[in-house]
Amino acid sequence: MTMNQLPQPGIVLQPGQGRTLCVAGDVVTFKAVGSQTEGKYMLMETRVEPQAGPPPHIHSREDEAFYIQAGVVEFQLDERTIVATPGTFLHSPKGQLHSFKNIGTTPAKMLIWSTPAGIEQFFIEVGIPMQDPEGLPPALTSTVVEKMLATAPNYGIEIRLN
Repeated sequence: MTMNQLPQPGIVLQPGQGRTLCVAGDVVTFKAVGSQTEGKYMLMETRVEPQAGPPPHIHSREDEAFYIQAGVVEFQLDERTIVATPGTFLHSPKGQLHSFKNIGTTPAKMLIWSTPAGIEQFFIEVGIPMQDPEGLPPALTSTVVEKMLATAPNYGIEIRLN
């Protein structure tokens, strides 16, 4: 590195900072997106209300990893069921059918990484902006579900409702 080349500034976000959206009833706050990581990864903090979570789906473009921070989350990874508690880490490679559901009575929190980045564009397209990352998510409507189903294939996502 020469004297005129400065290193990338990096990313520093304090608690509660980052763009927050409601996606399929889950509250996601982006901590790092592809435009900040040279497309290498996306990281978001996700809050899942009791009995909520996405339907089974498959990503064809990215791997996902999950780190449980709070709550009890049941994961389906293909035919396998895992009950994840704080400190549990899970990796779902692209092509794997997966879903999760908060089976506890309090909101669950987890970090979700996607590599490479890009999936955040899907969340931005279908999500509902939220001002308060601790606020209650809006109700999941049929209009929101229809938009997700119509948009998902553009991002290499297959959603299986049954």
